[in-house]
Amino acid sequence: MRISEAESQVMEVLWRRHTPQSAEDVCVALAGQQEWQEATVKTLLNRLLKKRAIAAERDGRRYLYRPLIKRADYVHTESKSLLDRLYGGRVSALVAHFSMRMKLTKKDVEELRALIEEIDRER
Repeated sequence: MRISEAESQVMEVLWRRHTPQSAEDVCVALAGQQEWQEATVKTLLNRLLKKRAIAAERDGRRYLYRPLIKRADYVHTESKSLLDRLYGGRVSALVAHFSMRMKLTKKDVEELRALIEEIDRER
């Protein structure tokens, strides 16, 4: 399932809130980041419904939306897709790219070392 950048912002609102949200609720939650009209949010919600990323239930004259996919599952799928497309599925290639293109801080390097040590201990 491919979720666009705009759709992912709507999903983030639904994931953060642990109760079903109306289109108006989503607009209010996004107000600081996006100046979308309610019609735009409804369009994004409808796209997500068609993709079966969310579900809707009628609540009087409005609909309440809730995610059908977990954020962790979405992040895993997107991360794997990025890794496969750009780095041949190799985490080391990703880290090498970032270490060459961006200055890794001392803290970044320490965290990577700790992660590698933890992985070694688990094997």
